[in-house]
Amino acid sequence: MEERYQWAKAQYEALGVRVEEALEKLKEVPISVHCWQGDDVLGFENRGEALSGGIQTTGNYPGRARNFSELTADFQKAMSLTPGKKRINLHASYAMFEPGEEADRNALLPRHFAKWIAFAKENGYGVDFNPTFFSHPMVTDNLTLSSPKEEVRRFWVEHGICCRRISSAIAEELQSPVLCNVWIPDGYKDIPADRLGPRERLKKSLDEIFAERLPGVIDCVESKVFGIGMESYTVGSSEFYLSYAASHPGVYDLLDNGHYHPTEMVSDKIPSLLAFFDKVPLHVTRPVRWDSDHVVLFEDELREIAKEIVRNQALERVLIGLDFFDASINRVAAWVVGVRSMEKALLYALLQPSEEMKRLQDEMDFTALMALNERLKTMPFGDVWDCYCQRQGVPGEGEWLEQARTYEREVLLHREG
Repeated sequence: MEERYQWAKAQYEALGVRVEEALEKLKEVPISVHCWQGDDVLGFENRGEALSGGIQTTGNYPGRARNFSELTADFQKAMSLTPGKKRINLHASYAMFEPGEEADRNALLPRHFAKWIAFAKENGYGVDFNPTFFSHPMVTDNLTLSSPKEEVRRFWVEHGICCRRISSAIAEELQSPVLCNVWIPDGYKDIPADRLGPRERLKKSLDEIFAERLPGVIDCVESKVFGIGMESYTVGSSEFYLSYAASHPGVYDLLDNGHYHPTEMVSDKIPSLLAFFDKVPLHVTRPVRWDSDHVVLFEDELREIAKEIVRNQALERVLIGLDFFDASINRVAAWVVGVRSMEKALLYALLQPSEEMKRLQDEMDFTALMALNERLKTMPFGDVWDCYCQRQGVPGEGEWLEQARTYEREVLLHREG
């Protein structure tokens, strides 16, 4: 391993890349890993309802986590097979109640997430948080914050306020800021008669949710092109949320790379937002023809996203989170593949001679730039990656799957239902 690494290191350093510096930078970049991959986005409310509001999970692979202890055990197993610094990303629907206790989403309190806070503190994780505006009886006609029914709109405004207060309490407890992300499913299946009215109601709702100044909370809003049952019109469009964030200091526009037209690239949007915002929240997924939340792979667009983060010196400004859920494969392995792919993409970007490439572009030497880009594709990246994994104390590429399979045989396959 060491001999291969030293040879690979020499190849990169011949291009002016500081490999050891790249490895040191990478290990300090936190990735916010979503809890909902482990239980198919069902949460702990036990309403007995199917997912709704444009959310859908396909597959029935055995071993789904059914409670807090199983979900956190699976999460820990997955994280033990991935390198780098982690955060855990929660949805409000993962609140924990005492026996006999009930609280609807507009009455959630920080104590309902005490077990999550203790889990994060024990394992050195930061936490990010999301109000859950789906899979609830008060999602009426696929509308929440933009509903013309005041009782519905008010319920969800109260939920958003609760979640920001919970986020602030978590931030204080962990002494780490919490990204609180607002995504709603609101829209119409067919062409609407009124496009402005719902957006005016959404704007009013957001103003009410964000009115209270809360320490430790990084507020953001997440747009979408369309959803299941909302194919013709989405209230929270990209233009709406980008305009809202630009006109409301302290609110950021979260980019989810599954939430745009297939010909739009989030990698191109990142530097545009970096020119105007001090932070750019990011959800990384893998869309296949639409926002299908496939497991993140080490593919072209992921590499381009990572390049834009690195070459613009934005490792501390772009807040990287993952968002996918696949019930057709081993859920622990899905986490592992996704996290490792994101880490690989960042390392790949850190091993680029970015300054030399910028110089070639500025000097209009596009021939040399093209040749250098092609040369980088066959560099011994895998040897550097394996060394990074070894230093981080996690298995290499050919080793982690067997550990995941063993966990499946010994734990996951013994679960029922």
